[in-house]
Amino acid sequence: MKILINTTRLVPLGGVANHYLGLRKHWSENVLYHPIGKTTSKPGTGIYHLPKNILTFVWNILFFSPDAIVLNPSMAVRSLRRDVIFLRIALFLRKKVIVFFHGFNIDNVDAKLLEKLVLLLNRCSGIFVLATSFRFKLRELGVSVPILLTTTKIDDEMLQSFDISCRKGEVRNILFLSRIVREKGIFIALDALKILRRDFPYLKLTVAGDGPDLTDAKQYCIVNKIEGVCFKGAMEGAELVNTYISSDLYLLPSYHEGMPTTVLEAMAFGLPVVTRPVGGLVDFFERGKMGDMIESLDPTDYAKAIAKFIGSPRDVSCISLYNHEYATTNFLASIVAKDLENKIYVMINPSEKKEL
Repeated sequence: MKILINTTRLVPLGGVANHYLGLRKHWSENVLYHPIGKTTSKPGTGIYHLPKNILTFVWNILFFSPDAIVLNPSMAVRSLRRDVIFLRIALFLRKKVIVFFHGFNIDNVDAKLLEKLVLLLNRCSGIFVLATSFRFKLRELGVSVPILLTTTKIDDEMLQSFDISCRKGEVRNILFLSRIVREKGIFIALDALKILRRDFPYLKLTVAGDGPDLTDAKQYCIVNKIEGVCFKGAMEGAELVNTYISSDLYLLPSYHEGMPTTVLEAMAFGLPVVTRPVGGLVDFFERGKMGDMIESLDPTDYAKAIAKFIGSPRDVSCISLYNHEYATTNFLASIVAKDLENKIYVMINPSEKKEL
């Protein structure tokens, strides 16, 4: 089976690019990536590459002759209009198309554009989403083709030097690893730490990541006299692995998500997770067994939840083992790649009813 995948450029890394970069070495089928969009971080520059992207896309369809084309549109209006062009071309050339929505924020998408999109989607072989709630929204919009769940992934290599027996149930270092923007819950995390340190003055918060609100977050700590925070910036490779290993609990009070890879990675490294019921997390997260899931955006509620774990090392040890086993059974890149290939095969060959 030949699969052509439209993806954002693999450098610099973004959410979609990072997903396919991690899967690249694990495909068993003949998979070709077609990178599109901007080559720098400067906004709006992708439009200049569109004519060339279209030509190379048509070239790959004609000469690679894929059995399936996977498009990865964003729900941002500008990129959605761009990806509709690739969708129309693929359908015009009578190719079997699968659309993979990694996120699903449709609030700012024009109703007329959504109406046109639904008509096009119903001509596709199927759709991938990261959460049941995304599938429900598509059905509400009138999409009738098969919609299957998939997940983001954990790089298999990340865990090569990790031994779960190092987890002893102690919670002294909380990890917040994400893009540093308010919507990811960075200020909730900082306030929760301040509350916790009244009873646990030894507690620390490691903030890993970069983003537009990083400077404000640092200033927030100074103004509000929040101690015990270590800002590490963006990281990857061995530094990222060591950060997971040296942490004891993962905190992500994010406002909205698709399927946050950092949560899956934290679980694989045996960290209890305290987060919100957002995106694909709702479909598998087990409160108590994996950590805690809190509806609220109140820092006090997160502080209370974390305090319970600090006082229950035996429970934390059980969660560590459970999360590690669950994540390595379901989310490794090698597993996700095989699952995607099976589901793509089913979508383009519906009459064969192959077992997933």
